[in-house]
Amino acid sequence: MGDIGPRPPQLRPGRALAHTTGASGSGSPHRSDSRSPQTPRGVRRSDPDGRLGTTPPVPGRPTSLFLLLGLPALLFALITWQVVADGPLVRVDERVSRALIHPDRFSELLADLGNVQVAVPVLAAVLLHVAWRARRIGRDRWWLPATAAAVLMALVPALVVPLKELTDRPGTPVMPPATGYFPSGHTATATVAYGSATLLLLPWLRTAYARRELLIACLVVNAAVGFGLIRRGYHWPLDVAASWCLCGVLLSSLWLLLSRSSRRTPTGPAGSRTGPS
Repeated sequence: MGDIGPRPPQLRPGRALAHTTGASGSGSPHRSDSRSPQTPRGVRRSDPDGRLGTTPPVPGRPTSLFLLLGLPALLFALITWQVVADGPLVRVDERVSRALIHPDRFSELLADLGNVQVAVPVLAAVLLHVAWRARRIGRDRWWLPATAAAVLMALVPALVVPLKELTDRPGTPVMPPATGYFPSGHTATATVAYGSATLLLLPWLRTAYARRELLIACLVVNAAVGFGLIRRGYHWPLDVAASWCLCGVLLSSLWLLLSRSSRRTPTGPAGSRTGPS
């Protein structure tokens, strides 16, 4: 009879104690267990390489694509505009050329490294070697890297010749009167041939030292070709610089293609790791 009066509610045995201190899921009014939420906001992390879709600002693929493709294309467009419009950069280019021109046998030999008869056979030998090695280990689509590099080499005259006709730039004072020197075809041939050969060989080299030395050799050879062309008077400096920018876009595209192919293609039968390290 005396139990009906008002008093604090009493805990009954067997009820869920979700809000009681020390109980499972304490402090969470919506869960009675200690499991973490399926998609907690506090533990979401951005993609480490900053791919598209991550929370900004994260440096990543868009920035890399701009540096690889956009920046060289922008520089090439700027140089071409200056040449066509006979802008102030052309006058600086002519002064630099007059200071550097000194025709001699050594500069001519360096320029000859950009000849089709020299650069293309080097690339062809690398294409055959890489294709043979990839096919020998049973790599899927073993023909793709060599074919892509060969197509890129074939694109060089298809791009350079119309640009020469469009700009119609005369040659240096030591060259016979003519036009069509911009951009430099020798520079483009050497850059794509030696650059493509380097990109194809890099995955097959096992040490970082060998890869670094190959990259340095590629850069030295291409710099030597450009210097020889300018020193001999075959081309203006802007002719060489524009070809480097144009070929930077081409080689970056090849590198992106090879990178995607290497990520998706197994390196041997049944995905074995017998391929290049």
